[in-house]
Parts: sequence; C-alpha cells; structure tokens
Amino acid sequence: MQMKKSLIAVALAFGAAGAAHAANDLKIGMVLPMSGPFAGYGQQILNGVHLYMAEHGDKIGDRKVELIVKDDTGVAPELSKRAAQELVVKDKVDILAGFGLTPSAFAVGPLSAQAKIPMVVMNAATSSVTEKSPYIVRTSMTLPQVSAPIATWALKNGIKTVYTVVADYGPGHDAEKQFVKTFTAGGGKIVGEVRTPVKNPDFSPFLQKVKDTKPDAVFLFVPAGEQGVAFLKGYKERGLAKDGIKLISTGDLTDEDVLDAMGEAAVGVVTSFHYSEDHKSPENKAYTQAYYKAYPNKRPNFMSVAGYDGMHLIYAVLKKTGGDATGDKFIAAAKGMKWESPRGPITIDPETRDIDQNIYIRKVEKVGDKLQNVEFDVIRDVKDPGKQK
Repeated sequence: MQMKKSLIAVALAFGAAGAAHAANDLKIGMVLPMSGPFAGYGQQILNGVHLYMAEHGDKIGDRKVELIVKDDTGVAPELSKRAAQELVVKDKVDILAGFGLTPSAFAVGPLSAQAKIPMVVMNAATSSVTEKSPYIVRTSMTLPQVSAPIATWALKNGIKTVYTVVADYGPGHDAEKQFVKTFTAGGGKIVGEVRTPVKNPDFSPFLQKVKDTKPDAVFLFVPAGEQGVAFLKGYKERGLAKDGIKLISTGDLTDEDVLDAMGEAAVGVVTSFHYSEDHKSPENKAYTQAYYKAYPNKRPNFMSVAGYDGMHLIYAVLKKTGGDATGDKFIAAAKGMKWESPRGPITIDPETRDIDQNIYIRKVEKVGDKLQNVEFDVIRDVKDPGKQK
C-alpha cells in the first residue's frame, strides 16, 4: 500500500512539473496488447500511429516525439496498470495512449486522473471509459454508438424478433443494452439473451439455443478477431442461415483483419460501424494506399484508423498549445476539435471528450478479388447514446 502511495505521489509531482519540460522530447507511453490473443489489436493501432508519424514527421514544434510501448497482453488490468505506472514514474511520459480493451482503460483511468496526465484511448469502447478520468479523450468509438443504428436498420427491414449474443464484459454489456433499448422502443421483441465468456468461448450451445428459438435474427457482439470467425463458422454449419435466421452485428464481426479468413460465409452479413477499408473518400483512398505500401501483408482496419486519428489529435493539440502537454491545457485544446478522417468527418465532443462521427450500414460483398464491407447507408454525426440520459 505504501509503495502504491509513493508511486501516485511521484506521478502527481511529475504532472505538476510537466510544463517545465516543454522543450524536452515529447514522450508518449503506449499501453497495448502486443502478445497473446489480442496482439492484432496492438499491432494495428501501432501501425496507424507509425503511419501518421511517417507522414507528418517525428517533431511537433521543437519537441521530438518518442514512443515507448508497453505490452499488457490483452485482458490483464493489473498488467495495464503496472505498465502505465512505470511509464509515468520511471519513463516520465507526457501522454498515455493506446488501450486495446476496456479492462485496460478502466485500470489506468484513475492514474490518469491522479497524475493529471492526458490519456488518448485508441480502441477500448465501453461508453463509461471517458468517465474514469477528466483527462481521457477517445478517438475510436463506443459500442452504443455502433449498436443503435443496426437496431434501427433491423426494424426498418422486417426484423421483429431478435436473440442477442454478446461477450460478457463492458463492451458486450453496452452493445446489448443499447441494441435492446433501441430495438424494443421501435416495437421489436427480444426473444432470448446470452452472454459468452471473453476468453475461449465455445459457441455451440449458444448457437443451438438461437436455432431452437427461431428468431428473425441474431444480434452479435464479440471482440474483433478469431471469435467472430468461429461464430460465423458455427452459424453456417448449424444451418441458422438456411433456417432464415439473419445475422446482424456491429462491425467488429467483419473486421478487415479476419474478413479473408471468414471467406464466403461472410457474404451478405449486415453490420453497422464507423470505418470500412472500402469507404469512398479521397482521405481514405490516400490512407489505404499509404497503409498498403507500409504494411503490404496487412489490411487497414478500424483500429489502425483510431491509432492514426489519435496521433492526429496529439499533433493538432500540441500545435494549438505551443507544445504544452499538461493535462488541463491538453484537454481544453482537444475539446471541440474536428477534422476529416479516413472514416469521414469526426469531432471530439466538448462535453464528453468522446468522438462524434458517421455510422455506416454495410454489407459484406466480393469487390474485385477480396471481401469488403460495402457501405450502403449512413447515419451522420452520431454522438454516444450511452451518455444520453
């Protein structure tokens, strides 16, 4: 307990002294899953960060930008917390960033608040993440933000009964709550709900429950990656599609990182999300071309764009503050900031420090020689409904 108090005391002292180091290197401490089952999250976020720096240089004013990356392995809040403490106390970083999953962001939020250090969340998507510290700003999304639009789409397209299947942690709870709220408010009926383990779930019994219940559709949220591949495989093998049970989801399911592995089974799946590699805009064309050149064996996805936009935010804020990265100055400058991202127009909400952005309804289709999430509808300038009373 005494050691913990000492760490916090040093962190607080560093936060107060931050302005004195304005001419020093700008140190950004990245807490990311770089190993384990969620290593793809960390790599994609870091790819976006590195791409932005390659395009815009490694200096902001007279401050050279230095990245220090710590691996928290995924869903391991104690590791995330320890990594952040080391970054603040030992490495004396100016900014914390990254955070692939919600438990990581939840664990580090209080340290950000105590040390008064900016914390740029580049993925973790539970709505309440930004409430864990007044110095948190997010450049990814929230699950309610992408769940409400697919519920509205379902109601408009003849889906009257839904069985929900979500991962049993913060983002899954958020996705379930918002989908149910929007869907039932519009006259839809939830005929079953199940929460699956975050680690290594066996979807067989859950798929059988859905099949036996015979809803019009199943709404799914699982962490982006291998779980989506496994669920879709089981969905096809158990004949849910043949039985006419539609699959609708947030876009995590058909993330570009795993879309190729899903193969033809993914064709026709409808999702709602804030970014697609296939998004039609000059900014995204430039982004994807630069990404392919830098990482020829990877496809750009929503996490890479959140990393890219996270660095855009940091650079833009520090240009505005004249290089001052202290917590209060940083957050004041970030509030209300807006720019044209590869995903479309985005704004940092001045009240919540969350991101307002377009949400697109997409369908998986074969485009040329690859599967893509093809956008066919858009809901513009969506705020996080999870924070709306």
